[in-house]
Amino acid sequence: MAATGRVKVAILGASGYSGIEAVRILAGHPMAELSVLTSEHYAGREVAHVYRHLAGLDLPPFEELRPDLLKGRAEAVLSCLPERVGAPLVAQFAADGLKVIDLSADFRLREPAVYRATYGAEHPAPALLREAVYGLTEFHRYEIREARLVANPGCYPTGALLGLLPLIKRDLIDPSWIVIDSKSGTTGARRAAQIEQLFAEVNENFRPYKVGNHRHTPEIEQEIGAALGRDVAVLFVPHLLPVTRGILTSIFTRPRSGTTEADVRAAYEASFAKSRFVRLLKAGELPELKNVRATNLCELSFVLDRRTQTLCVLTAIDNLGKGAAGQAVQNLNLMLGLDETAGLLTTAPVP
Repeated sequence: MAATGRVKVAILGASGYSGIEAVRILAGHPMAELSVLTSEHYAGREVAHVYRHLAGLDLPPFEELRPDLLKGRAEAVLSCLPERVGAPLVAQFAADGLKVIDLSADFRLREPAVYRATYGAEHPAPALLREAVYGLTEFHRYEIREARLVANPGCYPTGALLGLLPLIKRDLIDPSWIVIDSKSGTTGARRAAQIEQLFAEVNENFRPYKVGNHRHTPEIEQEIGAALGRDVAVLFVPHLLPVTRGILTSIFTRPRSGTTEADVRAAYEASFAKSRFVRLLKAGELPELKNVRATNLCELSFVLDRRTQTLCVLTAIDNLGKGAAGQAVQNLNLMLGLDETAGLLTTAPVP
């Protein structure tokens, strides 16, 4: 523990979208002290010189990442580095006894062959794949508390799995027919210059991308398959919204014969009874991005359409909150033995 009684936390890749959101959240955390912030592009600069909205906060400057940088300076690490870049360092820090949460996809997939097929490269630290705990907090609380390495879920999988897993676990739907339609804000991509992310390309536009081959599909299938005890295939269709942050997901599936609205609601109520961050809406209410913006919340509702025999589940999350940095802090709280809501009980800035 730090001298103040707070836990020293390092954020690697702190100047990216997920990283700077983690900085914002942890700067107000009652039990965390930000001790190291790294940035490839802004090493040596004060955080407030790059992000003026954080001016006035007592934050360390951005530093260049070195293998020995954290020695004696951190007890926990949030790695927001890209795939394959951060994996060797994550492995080193976990071996050194630090609590590590990786926000990249490096440790989400359990099988090296699936990682190779998805990311086109051999895994840099395959020995840790089986040890890493998948950090979908609402379904892996107990494992996360004991973990030294947590793989923070992707933003799209978080929104989809929170809607699907309660139904899978109670056998209320046919898992052979699942269509996931998700719409994300532009911060779902990395903070880098990309033509398809330019204002003129995104503004007044709405488009699907990577249909049938998005890298989050194996992650979603893995977690549904683990709940089922067998392999499963889903159709995942992502879209890019002309908004900054947020993911709205519509899930279409077939209910089992005899499944009622009461059955579906009971499944969600049982799954999320201890969850402060999943808001199950009343019948007739539908999720909206504005209600979860800049929070760690997930809004969830469903419609059981008898005419077409389709169950439609809808979720809304902030891709940088519950889809990334917020969920990472929720997991960090559990790993440190804290209340999982610490530093996260904020409300959306509406309007």
